[in-house]
Amino acid sequence: MLRHALPLLGLAALLAAGPVRAAPPDRAPDSQGSRPGSEEARKPSASLDELYARLRETDDAAEARGVAKLIERRLDRSGSATADLLTERARQAMTAKDFPLAAELMDRVTGLEPTWSEGWNRRATIFWLLSDKQAAIADLQRTLVLEPRHFEAWAALARIYLSTEDKPRALNAFRRAIALYPLMPKVKEAIDRLAPDVDGRDL
Repeated sequence: MLRHALPLLGLAALLAAGPVRAAPPDRAPDSQGSRPGSEEARKPSASLDELYARLRETDDAAEARGVAKLIERRLDRSGSATADLLTERARQAMTAKDFPLAAELMDRVTGLEPTWSEGWNRRATIFWLLSDKQAAIADLQRTLVLEPRHFEAWAALARIYLSTEDKPRALNAFRRAIALYPLMPKVKEAIDRLAPDVDGRDL
């Protein structure tokens, strides 16, 4: 995913990424010599449920990052060529800082594919950039209705709540994110900072 600097909200990376395309089937053998048609190549890819389970269970940060990227790539798939094209155009508009156009394009995407959680997640990014926090929150909540395990959406929601000084909701959202992705960068530190204020300090 294109990593796009965004204060407080790490969602711009999600919108900025174009749809992930599958690797061509005739790719060259890897360093282990496996070729298409081999047992390794025929091995089915892990399901989304299995990837989320691995993300929760691993204690290796590098592996967690890799699994998180695989999950993000799965969530990037809209299943619609038209939605993919509009999302790419929205990405281009966002890169050009034409946020109203990007919002209009993602409006069309969410209309075409209302059950695609990532479409709502990406539109939330644009609303954040347009300084419409309430609309961003609404889109993130819609994202989480469609995909309750969307750890990036939980973390983004937490950061928006934090920006409005709603610390209890921010802490709850950060905790939901870290329950899904225990090694998610910076989330534990955010929880450690917020918890004393929300839960009370130990005597």
